[in-house]
Amino acid sequence: MTAVLEISGLAKTYRSRKGVRRALDGFDMVVEAGQVHGFLGPNGSGKTTTLRTLLGLIKPNGGRMAVLGREVPRHLPEVAGQIGAIVESPQFFPHFTARDTLSLLADAGGVDRHRVVEVLELVGLRDRAGDRVKTYSLGMKQRLAVASALLKNPRLLILDEPANGLDPGGIREMRTLMRNLAESGMTVVLSSHILGEIQLICDSVTIISAGRRVAAGSVADVLAQHKSSSVRVRVEAGVDLLAVAQALRTAGAPTVELEQDYLMVSGVDRPAWITWALAQHNVWVSELAPVEVDLESVFLQLTGTAPVAGENRQVDQTAAAPAALQGGWGQ
Repeated sequence: MTAVLEISGLAKTYRSRKGVRRALDGFDMVVEAGQVHGFLGPNGSGKTTTLRTLLGLIKPNGGRMAVLGREVPRHLPEVAGQIGAIVESPQFFPHFTARDTLSLLADAGGVDRHRVVEVLELVGLRDRAGDRVKTYSLGMKQRLAVASALLKNPRLLILDEPANGLDPGGIREMRTLMRNLAESGMTVVLSSHILGEIQLICDSVTIISAGRRVAAGSVADVLAQHKSSSVRVRVEAGVDLLAVAQALRTAGAPTVELEQDYLMVSGVDRPAWITWALAQHNVWVSELAPVEVDLESVFLQLTGTAPVAGENRQVDQTAAAPAALQGGWGQ
């Protein structure tokens, strides 16, 4: 496969009275053609800095970047017309309609106005194209931002939190759109905090933490490298779980965590041993289920944001709203 995006050893530091902060510390990333690639990391990990550096909005301190085979930022003007991107907060004229907004951008970029109708249809705004942007919800503004990034029918589409503000139906439509674009030959780089969606939609992922790459590869490979050995154990009602946990530890279970109404047992080679060990104490198992690893648990583990045992596990799905940035057109 051909690499559409290559980043090697990317570095960016900021100096202040408090000292030097490394926003990017030798970061590497490769995205192959025709993929939907997930770019993941906690807030402050360097995701937005990477995207802004790639688009020529921030000057790096070191490293190499190439887009569509051309080194950037040196050759960015040669490939900018083939890149569409939304990064950070959308900024639109509130009194313009969606159709006016996209027509203005099309004229500025030398794009046929027929494309305006096509992208409005793609993002599901055709019926609201004549309404002023100030009447739009956050989700509708997200759709308009994506439409603006698609105007040039780019070869590389970079989207920062495109599902922010969308309801479940809108998220599903955005997922379908991303897959259809990839199937048509477009390469999509997708940054999102909604890890379940990333697992569903993406072919491959890169995970960044503290300015460094901590995982990369196909979604299947990343999950396989962090395969769980944990087993969820439920016992008959009325049994004291603390006593059951102690019994398993005494019998030799390496790790036993007490959850709300079940136990999480890790490090046991044969799950059936758990049934045998508890039967010695006349405790009968009602559920014995291997825990399937998902992208959320891998992300939390790799970025050091996993909760301590017994706490509710969750991912922060809040994110700043992305902005329309037309590669080569300005903001």
